Amino acid sequence: MTARRDIEVITERIRQRSKAGRERYLSRIAEASNRTANRSVLSCGNLAHGFAVCSPSEKLALGADKVPNLGIITSYNDMLSAHQPFETFPALIKEAAREAGGIAQVAGGVPAMCDGVTQGQPGMELSLFSRDVIAMAAAIGLSHNMFDAAVYLGVCDKIVPGLVIAALTFGHLPAVFIPAGPMTTGLPNDEKAKVRQLYAEGKAGRAELLEAESKSYHGPGTCTFYGTANSNQMLMEIMGLHTPGASFVNPGTPLRDALTREATKRALAITALGNAYTPVGRMIDERSFVNGVVGLHATGGSTNHTIHLIAMAAAAGIALTWQDISDLSEAVPLLARVYPNGLADVNHFHAAGGLGFLIRELLDEGVLHEDVQTVWGEGLRPYAVEAKLGADGAVLREASPRASGDEKVLAPFNKAFQATGGLKVLAGNLGHAVIKTSAVKPERRIIEAPAKVFDSQQGLNDAFKAGTLTGDFIAVIRFQGPKANGMPELHKLTTVLGILQDRGQRVALVTDGRMSGASGKVPAAIHVTPEAVEDGPIARIHDGDIIRLDADAGTLEVLVPGTEFALRRTAEVDLIGNEFGFGRELFAGFRQLVGRADHGASAFDTA
Repeated sequence: MTARRDIEVITERIRQRSKAGRERYLSRIAEASNRTANRSVLSCGNLAHGFAVCSPSEKLALGADKVPNLGIITSYNDMLSAHQPFETFPALIKEAAREAGGIAQVAGGVPAMCDGVTQGQPGMELSLFSRDVIAMAAAIGLSHNMFDAAVYLGVCDKIVPGLVIAALTFGHLPAVFIPAGPMTTGLPNDEKAKVRQLYAEGKAGRAELLEAESKSYHGPGTCTFYGTANSNQMLMEIMGLHTPGASFVNPGTPLRDALTREATKRALAITALGNAYTPVGRMIDERSFVNGVVGLHATGGSTNHTIHLIAMAAAAGIALTWQDISDLSEAVPLLARVYPNGLADVNHFHAAGGLGFLIRELLDEGVLHEDVQTVWGEGLRPYAVEAKLGADGAVLREASPRASGDEKVLAPFNKAFQATGGLKVLAGNLGHAVIKTSAVKPERRIIEAPAKVFDSQQGLNDAFKAGTLTGDFIAVIRFQGPKANGMPELHKLTTVLGILQDRGQRVALVTDGRMSGASGKVPAAIHVTPEAVEDGPIARIHDGDIIRLDADAGTLEVLVPGTEFALRRTAEVDLIGNEFGFGRELFAGFRQLVGRADHGASAFDTA
């Protein structure tokens, strides 16, 4: 089955735009596969170093190049809840590999930082760049050329995009992504948000706030709201890089372990040593990325992926643009209400039918490409399932239920929450920007109000404490782009602006920085490009200028006569304070090399 015509038209546009780059990419991975993608090219000294700690039988098998060797790239650390479960995965993977007649080795580890820990802190200025560091770290692990396939253990914000870039760079190798799953449900997200607002207003103390946060983030697994981490898992499944039904099974459960074992054996089954060779660089194509964007819109996913998807696609020689993402938004309805665009968390979403239900609904309506290749084989239809634990301890899959378990959380196609997707691209005389509309009430999606201009999120928070944020206004926070300071998430603005909106003020945000993947109820035009430090128009806005943000029409304009606006001097800010401390001095090269947000904000050229 092919996708609906409007989806096909956008896909074909991407295919034609990408033709030259994609051909170069496929030629490179074909050459890698033919000439260097096996241990036989290694000298005896090379090989001896590579299997020095293996058992005698493993050395014999690896030396003869008779069995597949699986490289494990892991983001394990035991400080962060999403990554702590990966501690036990390598042993499980090695055992499963032996059962399947293969071998597995930990090829390398990659850093995994948590935006939740670094929000509002200097370390957040390393966050976006960590994606490219992760890609490079994974490449170092795989550069030993000891492996016939790789499995990638990653979950959160920049980790999965970085791992995908690495996997596609080593596109001659099969790649299977193995998630750890979300933590069990804790304090409801809306209750946590209320305590945050009370704290910001001085009506609750630090003890009450810490108690609420600790009840919300309380154990192993990803945070349960639908931010970037859980959007990552959706993407990996709908793009066919997970095994079916793997994304949202809690850590530490028999089913989670069974899925990990199964993924290991599947990775070994699709190497060039068998009959189902599935190199990831050929498997993932333009249709796969369109499916990912469709999933992002249908679930109201993270705005961060308007950056990451472009960088990921570029690693496969595919030129995806914001315009493609915006046009797909018009074709895809919103089918999920998960916090922050609803009260449910990702566990409720999974219980209501989860990705299996969502994928089937989208496939049946022709909004997804069914005729893609996945790590599971041909076609996306096998992903319209629910994974369960069989009596023998193996994974059992059943067809996804025809009815949603809770239509307030997961709607059928004919009862969509809104006719268009949860993300929108804005354009106008301020450049281009992205807005997440799924959590913003329709009556708040258009605002025309005077600007209040700040050059840091702390400046706005100080103004809030001083009581000067009165009346309707649009907050402009600039010099927060990739080249300025690494494009940190400005999550600390969420609570303050939410309080003012709840008081009856009409407020919005315009920034060249990022918001959290949990961007919420306040309209926020983010990722404004060109950024201020590159003489973008956002740097010429003055206090009191009238700005019009229209998320329905997709426009972002400053209502100043064109000649007057063009003649204004660009504001300048001393960014020396963002260049040192907490490792920021080590990332000066990244700030110099990084591209624009709408080009993927990458510090290297993968085309």
